[in-house]
Amino acid sequence: MATDTLLDQFRDALRGTARAISGDAEVELGFTADAPAASGRHIKVPMPARALPPEQVAEARGFADGFALRMRLHDHALHARNAPADAVARAVFDAAETARVEALGSQGYAGIADNLDQALAMRLRTDPLARARTRAEVPLSTAVGLMVRERLTGKLPPASVAPGMALVHGWIEERAGEALDALAATVGDQAAFARATTRMLEGLELVQGEVEPEDSDEGGEEDESTEDQSQDDGDEGEAEEQPGGEGEVEARGQDRREDEAGGEGEDRTDDAAEDGEGEPGDEGDGMMPVRPNRDWSDQPAQFDYKAFTTAFDEVVAATELCDSDELDRLRAYLDQQLTQLQGVVTKLANRLQRRLMAQQSRSWDFDQEEGLLDAARLARVVINPGQSLSYKIEREAEFRDTVVTLLIDNSGSMRGRPISIAAISADILARTLERVGVKVEVLGFTTRAWKGGQSREAWLAAGRPPQPGRLNDVRHIVYKQADEPWRRAKKALGLMMREGLLKENIDGEALLWAHGRLIARPEDRKVLMVISDGAPVDDSTLSVNSGSYLEKHLRQVIGWIEGRSPVELVAIGIGHDVTRWYSRAVTIMDAEQLAGTMIDQLAALFDTP
Repeated sequence: MATDTLLDQFRDALRGTARAISGDAEVELGFTADAPAASGRHIKVPMPARALPPEQVAEARGFADGFALRMRLHDHALHARNAPADAVARAVFDAAETARVEALGSQGYAGIADNLDQALAMRLRTDPLARARTRAEVPLSTAVGLMVRERLTGKLPPASVAPGMALVHGWIEERAGEALDALAATVGDQAAFARATTRMLEGLELVQGEVEPEDSDEGGEEDESTEDQSQDDGDEGEAEEQPGGEGEVEARGQDRREDEAGGEGEDRTDDAAEDGEGEPGDEGDGMMPVRPNRDWSDQPAQFDYKAFTTAFDEVVAATELCDSDELDRLRAYLDQQLTQLQGVVTKLANRLQRRLMAQQSRSWDFDQEEGLLDAARLARVVINPGQSLSYKIEREAEFRDTVVTLLIDNSGSMRGRPISIAAISADILARTLERVGVKVEVLGFTTRAWKGGQSREAWLAAGRPPQPGRLNDVRHIVYKQADEPWRRAKKALGLMMREGLLKENIDGEALLWAHGRLIARPEDRKVLMVISDGAPVDDSTLSVNSGSYLEKHLRQVIGWIEGRSPVELVAIGIGHDVTRWYSRAVTIMDAEQLAGTMIDQLAALFDTP
């Protein structure tokens, strides 16, 4: 009989510990190569290597303990009722609640506390906070979550994020220091803690009284049943919430509800508003099947986002940004880069092609009354020509007509190896999918200038009006159109190698642009893959708006697409944790992994019914 491996034994130990911590004997635990998550009684934690390296073991233990504590000490319904609607405020609210659960659950359990600390340190290594150089680059949810943790446990943030925390620590203390101090007194009462967190959000000017926490009586009643929360499998609002304070799934869901309630009414006619408001059928309109003739330009409420001017924006074909001779030179340079990875990437591409071809494979119905003569029945036909059921009919498996858009971040931080690998991967993927009849569009997004360009000049000339919104000239680049064969577009992909092309990135508007192009396509299935290496950053915009202005818009756009659009959205972060924003995402730490990850993500999408 085969014995269990060390990895199996470790998984069984984690499962038993999670059951003991959560108080639920039916909790199941498994390993995953994707983002760790918990849904109902099922927990997925990062899979360590077979040799069980200590740091990977600690990370898996920390995630398992965090999810189990949440099952025991957290009331999903109460949390959802008290949470704010704004996406950024919701993420901060979630981070504070995660800190409460982990602080409360680790009291008196040094092992649990140590596991949570080590897992947090591992997570923060890839968090934008560890790389932040300006206050605008600091994710507020992570920073506030660490400060709440410090108040509740007395533990300082890990040294790896100390420079990033220093950028915002004084600002947060000035506005919400007293509210942070009050959190410790309510750590054992989730409803009271939610009210205290709301006061903290008001101090940070993330909410303005729109959150109405439940009355303490009801909250206390809910708190008594928190130990039984692990029995609740049906709450989808936090089905995949991660310990670490992100809670982006809930944030996007709440954001969608806000958009649906408040945004679309502006675009309706008066009659439609009178007929539809308050009707049960309208409440779930966002999740209804999408009509082909629906106007997707009527975006809800403009997401509290605007551009000071769009007069200097451009959507441009790659071939228009430089002459043919330079494109030839840039393509030759890209081909040199491609040679080094040709073998590995081609193998991955062939693997994807085989998987797609398998879905398009044909089969036969035998023993038919008519059709093509079945060679296997030839002897029977010769002996007895009148024998029936000697024919076969070809049956083709259904494979939905598909289009894939690759939206590539063309910001300055992608310069060097990341943009080379992105261009190579796009080139290989376009060729591969073209072979199996899947159309591919390759797009890029950046800005025309550093630090504002003509938009900023127009703003200065107008007397510097406050809160101007986006204050730079966006540049959206079409490298390859969906209907354009790869052989015609291959030269244009070399433009990504051009020095000086990569500037700043305004992700939210780029997503809307790429989404709009996809929606106009006639294919049945539409896939949008975003490749990025960081949060949206534009110094000109962030210098005169709130530090979370672009990030908030990105969250709202993602929530709208994921909740209401037929487009399937997936993201790949290069050295950057994009799982903070996208519910279907993966993060890679080395650009060399990009090609394989793109192919794996697409293969998983196509394998999904």
